[in-house]
Amino acid sequence: MLAPGLPPFSVRPARPDDAAGLAALSRPFVRSGALRERTQAQYAAQARDFLVAEAPDGTLEGCLGLSVHRADPSAGRPAAGVLYSFCVAGHRQGCGMGARLLNAALARARSRSLATLFTATTGSGRLFLRHGFAPACPSTAPTAWAQSLDPRRNARVLARAL
Repeated sequence: MLAPGLPPFSVRPARPDDAAGLAALSRPFVRSGALRERTQAQYAAQARDFLVAEAPDGTLEGCLGLSVHRADPSAGRPAAGVLYSFCVAGHRQGCGMGARLLNAALARARSRSLATLFTATTGSGRLFLRHGFAPACPSTAPTAWAQSLDPRRNARVLARAL
């Protein structure tokens, strides 16, 4: 669904030269407390994790990162993914951009043979819940990621089997 008067957008893998746009896109979400701050250098280093929604003029209007965590057979954990830094510009919220980014991330996760996807949200998580995610115990998530969660943020962990 495309909101009336808004130009179409495309979804593509991010590149290191998108780092400034990713940082700018995330700023309002950092200010609101919805996201943890990442520097432009961090976005450049993690660019391969991201999918971006791009307007015809090249402006980034949405993004979603997918980090891959290898299997840990000694702990009985299959390979899993973590979705992070999910941002959609305010004027694009409610027009399907978030759903397209999430569907593209799900396809990317399947292509990498991940068993489960996790995310943490300080918001309602409605979009994730509509796409098959459910509340999960952090102890079922990749250990390093679960340990990195800041308990002061009171984020809910959600998961979806693939």
